[in-house]
Amino acid sequence: MDDQNSSTLFAEQGPLARAIDGFTPRAAQVAMAAAVARALDDQVPLVVEAGTGTGKTYAYLAPVLAAGKKVVLSTGSRNLQEQLFHRDLPTLVGAMAYHHPVALLKGRANYLCLERLALLNDAVPGLSPEGLADLQKVRRFAPLTTSGDVGDIPGLPERSEILPLITSTNDNCLGRDCGHYQDCHLVKARARAMEAQVVVVNHHLFFADMAVRDTGFGQLIPDAEAYILDEAHQLPEIAGQYFGQSQSSRQFVELARDLRLAQKVEARDMAQLGKAADQLERSAQDLRLAFGLEAGRGQLRPMLARPAVAQALARLRESLEFCYEVLKLGLGRGEQLDQCFERLIGLRTQLESLTRVEENGYSYWFDCSRLHVSLHKTPLSVAERFAAELAKEGVSWVFTSATLAVGDSFAHFCADLGLERCRTLQLDSPFDYPRQSRLCVPRYLPETNGPGRGRVLANTLVDTLARVPGGSFFLCTSYQVMNEVAEVLRARLDRTVLVQGEDNKVRLLEQFGQDGRAVLVATGSFWEGIDVRGDALQCVVIDKLPFSAPDDPLLSARLEDCRRRGEDGFARVQLPKAIITLKQGVGRLIRDVQDRGVLVITDGRLVNRAYGADFIRSLPAMPRTRSLERVAEFLSTLE
Repeated sequence: MDDQNSSTLFAEQGPLARAIDGFTPRAAQVAMAAAVARALDDQVPLVVEAGTGTGKTYAYLAPVLAAGKKVVLSTGSRNLQEQLFHRDLPTLVGAMAYHHPVALLKGRANYLCLERLALLNDAVPGLSPEGLADLQKVRRFAPLTTSGDVGDIPGLPERSEILPLITSTNDNCLGRDCGHYQDCHLVKARARAMEAQVVVVNHHLFFADMAVRDTGFGQLIPDAEAYILDEAHQLPEIAGQYFGQSQSSRQFVELARDLRLAQKVEARDMAQLGKAADQLERSAQDLRLAFGLEAGRGQLRPMLARPAVAQALARLRESLEFCYEVLKLGLGRGEQLDQCFERLIGLRTQLESLTRVEENGYSYWFDCSRLHVSLHKTPLSVAERFAAELAKEGVSWVFTSATLAVGDSFAHFCADLGLERCRTLQLDSPFDYPRQSRLCVPRYLPETNGPGRGRVLANTLVDTLARVPGGSFFLCTSYQVMNEVAEVLRARLDRTVLVQGEDNKVRLLEQFGQDGRAVLVATGSFWEGIDVRGDALQCVVIDKLPFSAPDDPLLSARLEDCRRRGEDGFARVQLPKAIITLKQGVGRLIRDVQDRGVLVITDGRLVNRAYGADFIRSLPAMPRTRSLERVAEFLSTLE
């Protein structure tokens, strides 16, 4: 598709305008479509920052469908994946009379495993009454579904305790030896993807596929002639997770659980198996306790030097050895026992690799949740590995997001992904920010790390929030500030105050939109991928510039790496990441040509530190003020 074709597609009387109500061509959208068409044609990688409102989804979908190539579309989350597949793609497929098959493919944990469901009886030990009720919902759903997508199970909570029991992992899947292989929902989904011309995946699955190919054990998604990566600002971080290694104490607990199941079905006479499973589960739980009661993350090296952790690790190794000796005696008695034996060997090897912490070029860190501890080995750079992918012959690459550049430079993003030869394009949002918005950095703000800061901010802004005719987002950089802000606003503000975590994300947003005047107080997961248009959102408050916490183990390892190479870690790593995250948060405010609203950033560093100018340069051209009275005047015009 050349420039002529892209302008024809997006013309006022073109196929899109005829098929889509209210479609009007936008110059930036046509420019992006032409650039995508060129990249599909000459295979020079393209990096596009398309400001909010550009219509980037249609700008890359239309030329992809017109080119008729086999393409993988990858996006940042399952929600965006669903939106792309169920809303945007069907619209364009209809408008362009596209006749090739399209498919949606998610990761393994999204599909019901018929084998594991069959093994569960109605008295699963350790399941709460809620878990048992969820199991009944799954049983009602199983015979009715064609996709097997657990996200479609009516009334099943996102974090239901039943989910790990009814889905498979790489570890416990029986593959072709499974009695349900012919009916397996995951196998069918992968088969549909292999035959489709357009496959929609998410970044986690995209990199899981690259990691599987590295091992030489097959592939998860098909080979394609073109890869379009939306929400591309997330790629370097997600890639690191897959090119490194991780292991959770949960994997040992799940192996113990599956050992007990295997004993019941295939080796009732092996009492030692039950003992080995109990000991393994106990030692995995003891390892979690050795890391302390607090949830959180930290450097693994100093932790392994603590006597309590070293002892717990030694006991876990002994338990694995005991399981190994017992399982060896049961080899050949059944598929499940044999498969548990293989898993055990894999887990043992991985544990040794993760606790040998001398290798350079990696960050070794741990992450504790309430019940489990995970050990991680993450490469400090994925540029070399990704550059090898980009070097493949006959493949086109397009990377796009509303937030990729720092100022007008793509150097940070390109260096992170090893993109040495590429075209870049920066397209401004079509919105009239000087008319539609105001930016305020109020005076007399508390220190960014002062105690009780959330309460001070909420008390300072409660009058401003009361004057917003529509709804507001209060976006925080920590849970502590979020909880402090929510407490004050609930006491002092005569409006609905919704708080992240008190319900699932989709329902919170529905409630927020229906109320029309609510305040939603949230942290990280509401900074991006949220689209609230109209008067329901007229004010966004951001509590401070989103620099990563200095004790983040991955960050400190990257800074140390920069120091060794004689680079400035702040300028190379911290500042660009914080600017891109802030741009994401700011992007929540104006989502439409009709939207109007105010952005309040309660961090004085934006105006009194030299790097504040770098942030300002990367934000939309909003008229700026330091006076909350001026903000109130603007809000009064929104009534």
